[in-house]
Amino acid sequence: MQLLDLDPLMVRRRDNGLSLVDFRVHPAIASLQWPDDVVEQWLFDHGDNASFLRDYGGIDLREVEWSLETISAEELYEMPTGASDDGCIEHFAANPDHWVGVRPPDVGLCWEEHGTWMRPPILIDRSLLDPRESGLQVVEGRTRVGVLKGRRRKGAFVARQHRAWAGRAKSRGAADSWSSRPCRRPPSA
Repeated sequence: MQLLDLDPLMVRRRDNGLSLVDFRVHPAIASLQWPDDVVEQWLFDHGDNASFLRDYGGIDLREVEWSLETISAEELYEMPTGASDDGCIEHFAANPDHWVGVRPPDVGLCWEEHGTWMRPPILIDRSLLDPRESGLQVVEGRTRVGVLKGRRRKGAFVARQHRAWAGRAKSRGAADSWSSRPCRRPPSA
């Protein structure tokens, strides 16, 4: 299943005929077993975004598993986004105070107190796009990563580590991976 296969759902969403709750439980979406946050930020909010379709339309969504990971600020500073949105992270980095200021006040408070975002962005392993590539790239959360870069440049407080959803190729035999179901905890040893 690819992003274009979700077009009928996206049409219903655009026409206000499909809520996030109904979108999540649709058999095509539920079968992915993706974390709700990834489903909402990527598929529901941007599944029909032309840039996303160009950059990520070739990915077999069934072959991606997600884990909430800690990513270093240094790695995030160098992380690209999709080719269709090249330069947008730098655009946001040029004026981080503006981009924080147009968000609810608790977003700015989180940056000031914790030096990071409130909601983890969505990253994808570049090998899913091209087997010759490596590393992660920003799918959704380009403003957040731009704010991080911009705050660093202006000498504002930024944390050394940040939480992000990372999508990687499913390992064969790991269909019941803990990382694909973040609400469950492994049994204690």
